[in-house]
Amino acid sequence: MDIKVPDSWLREYLETPAKPSQIAQYLSLCGPSVERVNKVGKDFVYEIEVTTNRVDSAGIFGIAREAAAILPRFNLSAKLIPPKVLSRHSFASSVDYLKVKIDHSLCQRFTAVLIKDVQIKPSPEWMVDRLRKVGVKVINNVVDISNYLMYGLGQPTHTFDYDKIKNSIMILRPAKKGEKIITLDGKSHTLPGGDIIIVDGSGRLIDLAGIMGGQNSAVDNTTKNVLLFVQHYNPTQIRKTVMSLAYRTDAATLFEKDLDPEGVTPTIQTGIELLEKLTGGKAEDKILDLYPYPYQVKKINITLDFIQTRLGINITKNELSKILLSLGFENKWSGGKLEVDVPSWRSNDVNISEDILEEVARLYGYHNLPSQIMPGIIPEPPEVTPFAYELKVKQLLKGWGAVEVYTSSLVPQNFIGKDIALKLKNPLGKEGEYLRISLEPSLLTAAKQNSRATNPFHLIEIANVYLPAQAGLPRKGDLPEEKMMLAGITAGFPFTQTKGLVEVLLAELNMEADFIPANNGAIIKQGKTVLGQLKVIDDARIYYEFDMATLRNLSKPFSTFHPIPKYPGQIEDLSAIFPSRSLVGKVIKAISALDPQIADFQLIDTYENSKTFRVVYQNPDKTLTDNEVAKIRGKVIKTLANKFGARIK
Repeated sequence: MDIKVPDSWLREYLETPAKPSQIAQYLSLCGPSVERVNKVGKDFVYEIEVTTNRVDSAGIFGIAREAAAILPRFNLSAKLIPPKVLSRHSFASSVDYLKVKIDHSLCQRFTAVLIKDVQIKPSPEWMVDRLRKVGVKVINNVVDISNYLMYGLGQPTHTFDYDKIKNSIMILRPAKKGEKIITLDGKSHTLPGGDIIIVDGSGRLIDLAGIMGGQNSAVDNTTKNVLLFVQHYNPTQIRKTVMSLAYRTDAATLFEKDLDPEGVTPTIQTGIELLEKLTGGKAEDKILDLYPYPYQVKKINITLDFIQTRLGINITKNELSKILLSLGFENKWSGGKLEVDVPSWRSNDVNISEDILEEVARLYGYHNLPSQIMPGIIPEPPEVTPFAYELKVKQLLKGWGAVEVYTSSLVPQNFIGKDIALKLKNPLGKEGEYLRISLEPSLLTAAKQNSRATNPFHLIEIANVYLPAQAGLPRKGDLPEEKMMLAGITAGFPFTQTKGLVEVLLAELNMEADFIPANNGAIIKQGKTVLGQLKVIDDARIYYEFDMATLRNLSKPFSTFHPIPKYPGQIEDLSAIFPSRSLVGKVIKAISALDPQIADFQLIDTYENSKTFRVVYQNPDKTLTDNEVAKIRGKVIKTLANKFGARIK
């Protein structure tokens, strides 16, 4: 997840003399990666990559909290400045201005406060400037404050026009399948069911919670009373709704990563202060706060020896405690054990002692950890590796225009047919119930998905198939046999062209093969060993496949060297009409073996049953005379006529 952080905004929460270049460098060494720093007017904007497990750093305050811990490690003073909030407002489980009914399996914490007599107007220039620098469109002071809180503190909020909430009632419940809502951006959504929604006293759906509010409760220029809304939603359900609707917002991206419910408190307090200051409104004294299961501090025990032996450093107790405390981890020693309290904003990604170890390592600095060359002799690479061979095959085919695809190993029942295949006990759905036993259905599906392509195409895949243990051939634990296969499918290519691609692939792998006619194609063999098959699926598509292990074992790393002939050859073309369904491969094989002075015999043109071959007559010890060539030509013509029923044109 990428975020933008203006330096001027960052320093609202961070007091430090560090330059932007230093902040970027040291954050990247020990915390979130700063990809670049852009100068915007007199300000600087950091572009920062935040890993998905560190949603606590997805706001500007979160980055300031990281910087306040990291910069002192590089002898730069830094102090975290928490949000300044008013204390006159109290939190209560019930208020006069709003009646609610909450499904707490969907919403762990529900807070709201009413601000009366607001004035809707443009936001002040300082807020407009900051929001534009993070890429947010400014609308009016109320909506802009909501966005300002989300990007500043990393906690999404929402504002309702209080007077549009019928009977001042809110019911948060799972959506029924087929319910509809028009969101603030004017888009209509039909809900799949189970989504977190809010309806008012009349039963109107007014909020697709955690994603976007409803148009029918939006703040507009006539709004007089605003309900500020800050919640903690079930992240799993938010994720499901986002994926089902294919509809993502910045708020949903944060909520689906499971935000800190304790972060709701400073966010709603800061929101009240901003709304009163910028809209002239007056907030109610009581904040509605439904939080039945507050955060219970998680404790993890570690020892000094655990840290020292794994990091290879002689860190002291005092320094270890200081590092953890700078990150918000309260801790205390009891003999040789250190008890660490995990702060609420890190409760999702810090669960075991190794997580504490990682925090110490990154603040200490991976660049400061001792490095040691691995002892012992460097092992020799294996002589034959399947990966190198697979790469070679892929590169050859891609060089001839093939496109590699990746399809799922989990397939539906119709991909298996009546064959025996392994079925998953807990499949995610009907589309992935079985382990595939062939690549053909997957590649055929991929070809159908590209059926609108106007030009011929060639798809390939190298992947495992999973063959169940056969009777009489038990495998350990009844595990399937994983067999690496090469498969390809051509669309819009004639059979001869697809066969030619397969032939030239085998030639480049220094393999000789015979194509034995079979139903709708051919079996490809080398001697008695089956290499693969070529199969005509229909008039438009042709499929082929090979066992990669067999190819690798039988292919030669180098081709046989043939010296360049000293004497020139004579080249001529012969055309003949063959009976229908004549096999050109047999013709070429027979003529090539007819006389050692036939250096080459290959098909160069075809029209219906008429074939044109190019013949090269050559003797390695002398130049052939016309009479000698004529004798060889006679043998060729006689063989074509007698053995294959051909008539020379």
